[in-house]
Amino acid sequence: MDVFEEMGELSRRGQAFAVATVVWRQSPSSSQPGARAIITPDGELRGWIGGACAEPVVIREAQRVIAEGTARLLLLGTPDQFGGAVPDGMTVIPISCQSEGALEILIEPVVPAPHLVIIGGSPMARTLASLAGALGWKTDVVDGQDFTTDSADERSMIVVATQGHDDEDVLARAVAARPAYLGLVGSRRRGATVLGYLADRGVPKEELDRVRVPAGLDLGKTTHQEIAVAILAELVQLRASGALSRSRSAGAAVAVAAEAGRRRATAPAEAIDPVCGMTVAMESGSCVRHDGTDYYFCCAGCRQAFEQDPDAYIKKETRC
Repeated sequence: MDVFEEMGELSRRGQAFAVATVVWRQSPSSSQPGARAIITPDGELRGWIGGACAEPVVIREAQRVIAEGTARLLLLGTPDQFGGAVPDGMTVIPISCQSEGALEILIEPVVPAPHLVIIGGSPMARTLASLAGALGWKTDVVDGQDFTTDSADERSMIVVATQGHDDEDVLARAVAARPAYLGLVGSRRRGATVLGYLADRGVPKEELDRVRVPAGLDLGKTTHQEIAVAILAELVQLRASGALSRSRSAGAAVAVAAEAGRRRATAPAEAIDPVCGMTVAMESGSCVRHDGTDYYFCCAGCRQAFEQDPDAYIKKETRC
């Protein structure tokens, strides 16, 4: 139940993660069918899916699943345990040294629902919110005076529909939030006036160039209901093409790169066990120095096998 509660909390916070579920085991694996764990993008595992052999592999594969957005089915054991019985599409990964246990684990990505922030209280804003809600999007409708940069982030989509009520001030705050999408509802002439005002007050041109005016696909003269449809259609189109993920501002991209660098710098270094081939966290793995090179092992059995005949394994090892 703790895992389900954690899943709910991460979803409410709009954070991506992966869920790993044990769907089959072969004794003497320490896990059980139905065991679950959550893996975050930075490699934190919460829950239980198995012991020291399984965890590093599941974390590594879960991070790939989160990045790619595609589920993956893993068979953790040794290839000779299954022969030609492995179904197409299943990935076999060696995980244990002397144990004959094995696990089948399904890893699924959980991607946050799109976040749409609509600023303004017009009938069009309410219609747009209703349509986005029907798609399962997280939708917030706020008054212009209540909107702050904390109301959105770089993954959000913002539609400014204040329609002449402090458009300039609201749009300036929306620009500062650096969302994935920012659209202003209004004519091109009105949009040019608002953007010109902000440019005169020092808002960088590259930020203003990201504002779509008018927001939505160009359907010609339309009703407010059709304007809402046009805006939602544009958002769906941009998301499907991947354009929103590429539209972050330079500042946001730098921040993301810096965070990724920080995670890499603080993540435990890994090595490959030369005996069984599994991934081992160097800070916790057993280490043997041989001919000036450090070799890391997942357990005492692999270390003992290596020490008895290093040359049998060095030819296939990946050095740390």
